[in-house]
Amino acid sequence: MSSRAFSRLLVRRSGLSAVVLCVALVAAGGATAQQPPAAQGRPAPGSPPPLVERADTIAVTPVVVPNFWNVERRLERPDAAKLPKELRFVTTDDYPPFNFINSTGALSGFNIDLARAICAELSVTCSFQTASFADVADVVDQGRAEAAIAGLVATPAARATLDFSERYLGTPARFVGRRQETLAKATPEEVASKKVAVVSRTAHEAYLRSFFNEAAIRPYPDLKAAQEAVKAGQVDLLFGDGITLALWLNGTDSGNCCRFVGGPFTESRFFGDGFSVAVKEGNDTLRHAMDFALQRIWEKGVYTDLYLRWFPVGFY
Repeated sequence: MSSRAFSRLLVRRSGLSAVVLCVALVAAGGATAQQPPAAQGRPAPGSPPPLVERADTIAVTPVVVPNFWNVERRLERPDAAKLPKELRFVTTDDYPPFNFINSTGALSGFNIDLARAICAELSVTCSFQTASFADVADVVDQGRAEAAIAGLVATPAARATLDFSERYLGTPARFVGRRQETLAKATPEEVASKKVAVVSRTAHEAYLRSFFNEAAIRPYPDLKAAQEAVKAGQVDLLFGDGITLALWLNGTDSGNCCRFVGGPFTESRFFGDGFSVAVKEGNDTLRHAMDFALQRIWEKGVYTDLYLRWFPVGFY
C-alpha cells in the first residue's frame, strides 16, 4: 500500500475484494472488547457495543459483527409524505472498500450498499454523486444532496453545519501478531513482556503509553514501517486502527503473516465515535428517518450480510 493509503483515518486503499462469506451463527451478545483496568487513577476505557459473533464454516477464526443498536428500542416509522421521493447521497470515490469506483466503472463499496439499504427501508429511490472529502459537507449544507455517507465522524467542527445519525460503524483499535504468536489475550499483564510496534505521535501510541506502559513500545514513523517490523519478527505485536489492519491482513501486502490478537479496544476518547450519516443541520425528520432505517437494517440481518461481504477479515 502507498503512503496515501493511510492519509485519512488510517483507512484507505487496499487489495480487499468483496467476498461473500458462507457463515453460520454461533453466538450472540457474548463477545466483549478488550479493556485494560483502571491504572494509576485513570478510568478504564468505555463499554463496547454488543457484538454478534459469526464463524465461517471452513475457517477457524470467527468474524464478529458489531451491533450499535438497542434492539429493545422501537423507533417510530417516519412519515413517508415528509421524506423526499429521491434521496440524494454524496460520497467520495477514492475510499475502498467503503466507496470507490470498481473495475466496471461503477460506484461501489460498503457505504454505497448501506445507503441503498437505507433507501429500500424508507421506500425511496437512491441517487449518488461524488465529491472530494473536503467538499462533502458543503454539498449537503448547500442543499445539493440530502445526506452524506463517506466515512464522516460527528466532530464538534462538523456539527457546526451538519447533523448526524447514530453511528453505523466504529473505528476500534486492535493488536496484530505473527501467526505463531501464542498470546491469547491482549491484557496489560500479558502484553507487558512484548515488544509492540505503533505509529508514533498517534492516538494509538497515547493509548499504549496510558494503559500498556510496561510493554516495550517501539514507535515507527509510519504504518508501513510498523507492519514490516511485525511481519519480519522484529517486534511481537503491532497496535493500530482495526479497520486498516483488517484490510492489510486480508490483502497481499501482509503475505498472510499475521492475525489479530485479543479483542477490540473501543475507547472513544482515543479512537473516536465512528462513522455516521450526515444531513443538513436542523433536518430532524431525515435524521430520525436515518436512525429508523439503520436500526431496521440491523434487525433484519441486512447489516450483518453487508459487513461480512465487505470485511471478510472482521475488525471486531
